[in-house]
Amino acid sequence: MPTIDHYAPGAFCWFELAATDPAAAKHFYMSLFGWAVNDFPMGPNGSYSMFDLEGQSIAAAYTMVPEQREKGVPSHWMLYVSTPSADKTAARAAELGAKIVLAPFDVYSFGRMAVFSDPTRAHFSIWEPQQHIGAGLAAVDGTVCWADLNTPDIETAVKFYSALFGWEISGGDDPSGYLHIKNNGQPIGGVTPAAMRNPQAPPHWMLYFLVSDCDASAARALQLGATFLLPPLTVEHVGRMAIVKDPQGAVFALFQPEKR
Repeated sequence: MPTIDHYAPGAFCWFELAATDPAAAKHFYMSLFGWAVNDFPMGPNGSYSMFDLEGQSIAAAYTMVPEQREKGVPSHWMLYVSTPSADKTAARAAELGAKIVLAPFDVYSFGRMAVFSDPTRAHFSIWEPQQHIGAGLAAVDGTVCWADLNTPDIETAVKFYSALFGWEISGGDDPSGYLHIKNNGQPIGGVTPAAMRNPQAPPHWMLYFLVSDCDASAARALQLGATFLLPPLTVEHVGRMAIVKDPQGAVFALFQPEKR
């Protein structure tokens, strides 16, 4: 079982769903990916739901705050990047032009985090691990395997993330214009070219969940009330994927890698 006991700085380490209806969200993802759930009280009006797979925590969900609902913010997935110091990374992010949405704070004894809007307005979080490193499992169905940045200002985004996390971001041999992100030489995600992004969508990070059968998982998602933003299709020499919007509006992708 590919369990994880630590993350390199700059790696994607945790994945969190802000849900308008947590009960419905839990039903959807548990039914789609076979996740188990453990609820922990969080304040007087909500809980923090940890999603487990094979006995390991791999993601979480919480009730979206009223202020976000009032502004019309849909349910959404949040990406966390591991760092040895939330405070130093936050200070550097601000120097590089990010907006600090939530300044660094302790999450009990589990770790320290902060939330940002990057210079192109895509949101992400950082995580300084203490008792909780992040997702404890990878490379099995139902775990996050990739993340794409969608933004109209690719040049600014590349400069920002390269300077902040030391990522190597380049096109390599990909003729499509898709940029690949490597952290310490490890491929972790990409940046979608302008021709492939939805101009109506705000800048955002999109998570990819690993599946063995993209078509079957996509069909199951539809049965559970999701809609397609991109029906299943094959990307030559890469695999098969679909982009899905869950019943509350959170967008994510399903990915079945090509057999080698």
